[in-house]
Amino acid sequence: MKLIILSFNFLLCVLCANAQKSGTYLVSGPDKKIEVTCNPVQAIYSVKYKGEIVLTDSKMGIKRGDEDFSKDLEVLRTSISPGMQDNYTLSNAKKRNVTYRANQLVIETKTISGKRMNVIFQVSNDGVAFRYEFPEYSDDLKTITAETTSFHFPEGTRAWLQPKTEAQTGFEHTNPSYEAHYMMDIPVGTPSSSTNGWVYPALFKSKNAWVIITESGLESNYCGTALQQFSNDGEYRINFPQPAEKIAGGALNPESTLPWKTPWRIIAVGDLKTIMESTLGTDLALPAKEMDASFIKPGKASWSWVLEKDGATIYPVQKKYIDYAADMKWQYCLIDANWDQTIGYEAVKMLADYAKQKNVGLLLWYNSAGDWNTVKFTPKDKLVSHTDRIKEFARLQDMGIKGIKIDFFGGDGQSMIAYYQDILEDAAKYHLLVNFHGATLPRGWQRTYPNLMTAEAVFGYEMITFSQDAANKMPEHAVMSSMVRNVFDPMDFTPMCLYQIPNIKRVTTAAFELATAITFLSGIQHYAETPDGMEHVPEFVKGFLRGLPNSWDDVKFIDGYPGKLYVIARKSGNKWYLAGINGEKATKTLTLDLSFLKNRTGNFITSGMDSNNSFDSKRFKVASAGKVKIDLKGNDGFVAVFE
Repeated sequence: MKLIILSFNFLLCVLCANAQKSGTYLVSGPDKKIEVTCNPVQAIYSVKYKGEIVLTDSKMGIKRGDEDFSKDLEVLRTSISPGMQDNYTLSNAKKRNVTYRANQLVIETKTISGKRMNVIFQVSNDGVAFRYEFPEYSDDLKTITAETTSFHFPEGTRAWLQPKTEAQTGFEHTNPSYEAHYMMDIPVGTPSSSTNGWVYPALFKSKNAWVIITESGLESNYCGTALQQFSNDGEYRINFPQPAEKIAGGALNPESTLPWKTPWRIIAVGDLKTIMESTLGTDLALPAKEMDASFIKPGKASWSWVLEKDGATIYPVQKKYIDYAADMKWQYCLIDANWDQTIGYEAVKMLADYAKQKNVGLLLWYNSAGDWNTVKFTPKDKLVSHTDRIKEFARLQDMGIKGIKIDFFGGDGQSMIAYYQDILEDAAKYHLLVNFHGATLPRGWQRTYPNLMTAEAVFGYEMITFSQDAANKMPEHAVMSSMVRNVFDPMDFTPMCLYQIPNIKRVTTAAFELATAITFLSGIQHYAETPDGMEHVPEFVKGFLRGLPNSWDDVKFIDGYPGKLYVIARKSGNKWYLAGINGEKATKTLTLDLSFLKNRTGNFITSGMDSNNSFDSKRFKVASAGKVKIDLKGNDGFVAVFE
């Protein structure tokens, strides 16, 4: 075995040495399906999948205030590290135990004036990641004015993208909050409807390969980025935040002392199954911070506000929702905005004590405050400074509160990114779980900060309660959100209305709504259904929800297409949970490959015959051939449990 490893290392070194003579460097994934070619002198790279060009000549580089690292680079040396491996565990993701394997290429460069920058590529079987590193030491604050990184797709590539809303627009100036519908199956090069560009994750299909672009490893010394509005010739460039996306007096664009590493640029590549099962978004995130993790418990929550709105944030209603959570065997109850005025701290402490007797933990809403939103909802102005945060968090811990939902953040500027992470670190010290609402994409933070249970960053269920148009788009949007927004990071969509939405006609079947309890991933899943609505649901559906796991061990993508269909299997212990949602009005007959469940019997819950609000239950054995046929009505869904 040692001889094989040494031979492999020698071969890679020979390849690199030969490549240096031609100015290009190559590195491939362990199974050789993905290959990256890089020419640092020309500051370009390209990506192939199974010999097919996925990204043609795309740009690399950084423009720092004191130096341009996007041109005239001299290569000093290169090194390849084959067989890199990382093992880690997650409690609020698609897989519990994750193994990441990749081959790494490091290209050390310098500018004409002698300043240094390393370009680091890591290629795994499911994609490419790269970042820039400034290895020199300096106490002077360096600033990045632009990142010239681009992703250049061949002609004919299609895209599924979400516009990033303009800063300081929307309700009480709270945008951007990553809350928009996707533009689906559009030609690359189509401009965003917003000058703020496109958010991550961004999905593309290039001939026989699917591609997802995102970022990870984002620390407080960098801003969150996006893709620019215009992508001429299918070339998408990195976009920095708009000027308003920061805390007053804080940094907008990246600034730091040296040494300094940028976030990873991630390009998941493969067939649809490969990228749907990929964990690259957390593979490249920083390892978990040291903390007492005994309080970190994923679960499910009742929540009054989404269907009953502000008037329900009163003591007797919240007590009812605590009883509801207890009856459904859910672990949490969320009390939303203005609780400090309509209930008060002392009465909330009484509710927390009552909930504890029922084995239910309370979660409380907060306004992120600051000058970036004009929202009047309270509590407000209690979290902006470290001093105020620890005072409030200590009080909550004494009250027995288990977590906080913080709303209405201001964007992706570096100072705002630092604010998110400061909150997570301080909350962990007081054993508080965190949910970011009206917020940015987490970008793998749930690995680095395990107390981050979820984040909204989606046009979620509350929007459906405001607009019939949003309700009409729910089926395809739910498929898109499951497959793209939720591909790497937890998502607080707040799903599942099984009965009625006040003043809105629900276009999905109740079985579709039930299936989103599985298709959507969230460390704490806040359910939209009310206690009264649940009274209209059969006992076998309640039993299914009571027994639904709080976290997952493994995942298998079964079938799907963006915006049209999503069928997924999730494992917990020895059980597999199967769920499917039809994003189109058309009736479909699916032939699913369930060979991993052959000869096992599942309990299926499907739509009943009489209306969109009815259910049916049946047992079904997967034959030895492993194929199963399922009929789905338009905008319909199903779930199944295999013991």
